[in-house]
Amino acid sequence: MIGKVLNERYKIIKKLGKGGMAVVYEAEDLILDRKVAIKMLRSEHVSDKSFIKKFHHEAKAVARLSHSNIVSIFDIGQDGDLHYLVMEDIEGENLKDIINRRGKLSSAEALDITNQILSALRVAHKNDIIHCDIKPHNILITLDKKVKVTDFGIAKAVSATTTMTDTIMGSAHYFSPEQAKGGEIKAHSDLYSVGVVLYEMVTGEVPFKADSPISVALKHINEKPKRPIEINSKITNQMENLIMKALSKDPDNRFNNAEEMNESVLSILQKLKSKDDKDSTIVLSDAGDTKILKKSKTIGSLD
Repeated sequence: MIGKVLNERYKIIKKLGKGGMAVVYEAEDLILDRKVAIKMLRSEHVSDKSFIKKFHHEAKAVARLSHSNIVSIFDIGQDGDLHYLVMEDIEGENLKDIINRRGKLSSAEALDITNQILSALRVAHKNDIIHCDIKPHNILITLDKKVKVTDFGIAKAVSATTTMTDTIMGSAHYFSPEQAKGGEIKAHSDLYSVGVVLYEMVTGEVPFKADSPISVALKHINEKPKRPIEINSKITNQMENLIMKALSKDPDNRFNNAEEMNESVLSILQKLKSKDDKDSTIVLSDAGDTKILKKSKTIGSLD
């Protein structure tokens, strides 16, 4: 693929990574003279016409979203048997790599990232778009520590056309119980996944582990996770309560929506502020309709 030009416009420069559904390349937009990311569907999915149709439909819906915490989709294309998305090129790394490197994050860092994820989901959910695959691999952290949520279109298309297979093994650790059962997916499912991501950020571990995605799914349905405070004694009871509420088996016992969960996140951050010393002040302000955390020196360092 390197050097190939898609539709006489996008020149593939290098491969950035791959997943179960797609391969990601860095490319040059020859018309607008800018770097972009190309997410190319893997060849094994090209013959599935229902998947392709769903993929294009969902990608068009996500392309209409405009938010600083959502990776922008610039174009949707096809060149022969190649189906692809043209996306914002993000310099940084995904949250999974950060967790793997550091083990766990501080409460303030984890809540700051969660705040930004929820800001993205608030906008998506208000536009009737459910992500369905929130996990650290789909959370990008830019060089200036800004969160960018990606894979909305692919996640939604996949959820409607696939079952629990090896293709989505990495996602099983973040599935809600209703996803694991193959039930109806609503906004509450994304909030459960956010709870899993927050759990992993502060403990360095996912709530449930097993040898197969089916076994992990059954644990999401039937078992209670180990209390995060037993793994990381530095987190507060309020923080643990937030995580455990998000991880409720019954969707009705979770937060009503992303906004409500976001308010709880910000409340804990405000309490952390009162306990921090003068060098780690947390300041909250409003920008438009989204609350933004102005990161201090302590929160801003992910390295």
